[in-house]
Formats: sequence, structure tokens, C-alpha cells
Amino acid sequence: MKLKIANDGAELNVSDENFGAAYNEALVHQIVTAYLAGGRSGTKRQKSRAEVRGGGKKPWAQKGTGSARAGSIRSPIWVGGGRAFAARPRDFTQKVNRKMYRAGLRSMLAQLVRTDRLVVTSDLTLAEPKTKLLVEKLKQLSLDNVLIVVEAQDDKLFLAARNLPFVDVLTAAAVNPVALAAHDKVLFSVGAVKLLEERLV
Repeated sequence: MKLKIANDGAELNVSDENFGAAYNEALVHQIVTAYLAGGRSGTKRQKSRAEVRGGGKKPWAQKGTGSARAGSIRSPIWVGGGRAFAARPRDFTQKVNRKMYRAGLRSMLAQLVRTDRLVVTSDLTLAEPKTKLLVEKLKQLSLDNVLIVVEAQDDKLFLAARNLPFVDVLTAAAVNPVALAAHDKVLFSVGAVKLLEERLV
């Protein structure tokens, strides 16, 4: 399979297995959900009626006062009482096998190619970390809402992109399903495509 390189008209040979796979919507949904779940901190904590300070003494007699029966001022139905079903710290991570995760990424990449949302370029370097320079480069490629994927950390590119609301920069090693799904287009450098193919082996 060949991908067209946008800025010089050449073609890049890529694996059919990685960029020509069938789209598996259920698998893509599973890996996106698992990735988002893995980012949850799960540190929420509330106090039950046993943990709230006070409430050891029965506030008034069971009968004869005209008031409703009450055993504790820290009951969940009282102001200042404990929580009925108190939240506890928990782990939200979902297990996804490595083969499934890689297959899901392949499915997403192939769908990007089929829908003309994947763009490859041989030149993504900037002379200076200037947003204006990056905007001009993206305008030449007719890109606006875009994820830029490079082979290694490029501080100039990162600094130029961080003030653009719909532009993100990732290295090939950090590509994830949520980032691929979040943008209208994905712009790869040639080196990033090769690294990503190695990662998906």
C-alpha cells in the first residue's frame, strides 16, 4: 500500500496490515473507552455515618416527645450526617489485551486513510518556535483541526502549536486512540509513520 506525501508528490510504502485493515467499530469503541477510563483518578472519598464525628448519643427519647424517632444526629437524612452510600477510592482501569489495542489502532489508521483524513509530509521542521510559521505551514496543507505526529520531541513545533486551540502535537510513541479520534485530520511526518509501523508489529 502507498501513501501520498503531501508536499513533494512522492509516495511512501506502508504495510497493508497497518493501513488497510477493516474497520472494527466495536473494538475501536472498547479501546477508546478503556483509554479514557484509565485516565480517571478514582480518588473520590466520602464519610459514612460511622465515620462522621459525633452522633454517639440518642438525641431524644424514643417515645413521648412528639418528634420522629431518631437514633443519631449523624444519620444520612440529617444535615451534617454521613453519606448513605459513601464513595470509596476505586480503580477504573479496564484490561485490554496488547493485541486488541494494536488491532484497534490499526483499524483507526486504516479508517483515516479511507476517509482521506490522514496526511503525510516529509517536512515538519520550523526555523523558529513561532505560531505564525506553523499556521502558514498548515494553511499550505489546508489543515485546521489537526493532530500532528512526529518521530521525536520537537520543542520548536510544540511551542508553536500550544497556542492553537485545535492543534495538538504528539510523538509516534505517544499516539493513542483518543487523540486519533479527536481531530478532523492527522498529519504524520514520514519518520513518524515508520516508527508507528514498528510499534504496531
